Amino acid sequence: MGMYNMNGMFNTFYNNYVVLKKTQKNELHEKKKTNIERLKNGLIAYNQENSTDYKMAEEPVTQGSVAMHTVTQNESNDYDIDVAIVFEKDNFPESTTIAKRVIEQALLKKCTGFKIAPKAHTNCVRVVYKDGYHIDFAIYRRFKESENDDEYTYEHCGSQWRVRNPRSITHWFIKQNKIHDSRLREVVRLLKMFTKSRKDWEMPGGLIQSVLTDEKCQSTYTRLDERFYYTLDHIKNRLESTMEVLNPTDATQSLMLVQHDITKMTNLLNRISSHLKKLNVLFESNCEESQAISAWNDFFNHHYWENLKEDRSISELAKSQSNKFESFYDFRETEEFIEYITPINLKNTLKLDCNIVSGNKTIGKLSDVLKNNQTLDSGLGLYFIATTNASPPYKVYWKVKNRGDVAKRNDVIRGELTSGIIKENQLFHYEETEFNGNHFVECYIVKKGICIARGKIKVPIKVK
Repeated sequence: MGMYNMNGMFNTFYNNYVVLKKTQKNELHEKKKTNIERLKNGLIAYNQENSTDYKMAEEPVTQGSVAMHTVTQNESNDYDIDVAIVFEKDNFPESTTIAKRVIEQALLKKCTGFKIAPKAHTNCVRVVYKDGYHIDFAIYRRFKESENDDEYTYEHCGSQWRVRNPRSITHWFIKQNKIHDSRLREVVRLLKMFTKSRKDWEMPGGLIQSVLTDEKCQSTYTRLDERFYYTLDHIKNRLESTMEVLNPTDATQSLMLVQHDITKMTNLLNRISSHLKKLNVLFESNCEESQAISAWNDFFNHHYWENLKEDRSISELAKSQSNKFESFYDFRETEEFIEYITPINLKNTLKLDCNIVSGNKTIGKLSDVLKNNQTLDSGLGLYFIATTNASPPYKVYWKVKNRGDVAKRNDVIRGELTSGIIKENQLFHYEETEFNGNHFVECYIVKKGICIARGKIKVPIKVK
């Protein structure tokens, strides 16, 4: 006897109450962008006042759950936005205390009117909003061990400078998500939804939950409810064996730093164990839908399940309206972002255009289609050409992102970073128009480990 199939309602719950909405994502992005600008302007003011020349060596990079896209809706009162800011080692204070003080003072010059002033902590400088958001600026310095090195060595500013790459954790998660057929992220979100379902629960942080989920992710199950259940069951067995969790990018470092971390892990084990037992009814041969709804309600403690439990008609409503939600489709989130892979320092230009081909005949340029607010038909060939003033040698990466309901329904949103398909000419890329959507193509030039140029072009397709 298998597990009672609640996949339809489970997917509705996941897509509409777990995944962060576009408006929430935009709000996080805007707060991050605003505070980065405050910091940049604050540094200018600080430099003028103190006759210094501190400036960021590369574009700030988002870290943590925002970068890994594992933030969930029930974290709305405590969004933690981690931003890494990087300076050149030879042009920044050697003292970690003074380094944090510089950033604190720079933010104070521009973060006026805050109930809580920006403040330096052990591992970051924090900006707190009254609505629960807080932005942590983690300070790094970079240097090259030798002039011929392509890559920088990074050190994080804590109680002392420690070697740590600001992108390593995000890079690890992206790689592991691929290994799990782009199914790791959704299970992490669901686990976080559970661990934050009761306000008085003290649970391990998001990184530890992500590491545990990666270790035991049961991504081979087709159904989301089964993937989640069996992953939790394996995590339970794993924690019963050992509660030690190592840094996934440095196995010499434990993520269990203080005794209270063990308490949190014990809490996690106990709550997974007790709440999985509440789902035992799902495996009974005579299990009814109302019992399954009640079991998941006890598990997640969320009004979605409570409403289904109280009024069966809402269940029918959920079924009938589920396809109206933009993100309902069971698609894999495969998009990758260059800023999480390599530093950004756009010293060069890159422009994209595209020859549109029908059969053997070139019928126009994509730039003209966009200028005239037109759309493309399906079945056309698109020959993309990147023009850059960057001098070789360099690496070229392309990104093709499909958007719209058809892409989601067919599980082909794409968005991976790939090399050009023609080795002799990496600045050339070929695609074909296939289905409706406001898609886009991006191209990146990476030289000596740094993205020095990027370009983007929209691809609006409307099948007539």
